[in-house]
Amino acid sequence: MENKKLLVGTSKGLVIIQKVKEDWKIIDVHFRGLPVTVAYVDDRNNTWWVGLAHRHWGEKLQRSTNQGKSWEDIKSPKYPLNAKLGSGKPAVLKKIWCIHHAGFDQPNGIWLGTEPGGLFYSKDNGDSFELVENLWNHPSRKDENQWFGAGRDHPFIHSIVVDPRDSKHLFIAVSCAGVFETKDGGINWQPKNKGLIAAYLPNPDVEVGHDPHMMIACDASPDVIWQQNHCGVFKTENGGDEWQNVTDKNGLAAYGFSLAIDHENPDIAWTIPAVSDLERIAPDLSLCVCKTDDGGQTWVSKRNGLPQGNVFDIVFRHSFCNSKNLMAFGTTNGNVYVSEDYGDNWQVVSNNLARVETIKIT
Repeated sequence: MENKKLLVGTSKGLVIIQKVKEDWKIIDVHFRGLPVTVAYVDDRNNTWWVGLAHRHWGEKLQRSTNQGKSWEDIKSPKYPLNAKLGSGKPAVLKKIWCIHHAGFDQPNGIWLGTEPGGLFYSKDNGDSFELVENLWNHPSRKDENQWFGAGRDHPFIHSIVVDPRDSKHLFIAVSCAGVFETKDGGINWQPKNKGLIAAYLPNPDVEVGHDPHMMIACDASPDVIWQQNHCGVFKTENGGDEWQNVTDKNGLAAYGFSLAIDHENPDIAWTIPAVSDLERIAPDLSLCVCKTDDGGQTWVSKRNGLPQGNVFDIVFRHSFCNSKNLMAFGTTNGNVYVSEDYGDNWQVVSNNLARVETIKIT
């Protein structure tokens, strides 16, 4: 574990934490004072990507090919003039929510998920980006009851899943709209929300209008996809054709934002719960990580090393990650926790950061 690093994106900079001998320590801080909206490590080439929310200049994108020794300012994606919001006003980039490489057979391909609900693609490793207009102009988007903001003014794309067997096959998750799939690299898109619940709408079984909070596919079994949803925890075993509700009806694995899954065993997943949309605090004011190892049939809570009582912390959607036995999450109050045994035991490695927006292991 000594070479492993945590890239912790906070509201006041990118903090690098590494295990040195027996202790996890902060070894560097980049972009001091600037809000980091997304951090991503491209596992094809170990390029680091960071999205920054400048208060005066808007959303910016940074790229490093030498693990943060130097950074390159990348031109942010721009909505074309013909991209309009429902109000008729021109679409303007508000936030970069997620970054994902386009597959090992597309070495220079990069996908970006943004707010207000645009998916961008780069074929030249980020030197330029183009809006995927067939998704932007999807018929369902014309209905403001199907695409709408969830705690934000506009819908946003926060999760991208690329099928390792076929780089033209990908899924995206939109809050609010739901899951969409393309099998031809973005030319045609179909909603994939059968089995999901939109309890906040008059018709909870709508085709479009769902609020996935986070979505991840299993590397070893790509047809198994998990999502932490506004209305519970869901899983599909057939590539999104139908979702199963695996919410713990009598326990804590229900509402939340964050999610992690085992990439070798598709039955193993973890989530960090919050009370509800109205009470965005830890249940019983105590932090816990919920784990299932039977595909969501049963859940157990893991608390060893986590604070119990008077905890006003939750974990955002991109602030929980894992790499084999190493797991890490950061909280809204700037605390970072690490487990080196698949989440059974936890230790705090920092109590003094700003709000954690995103965390990655490299």
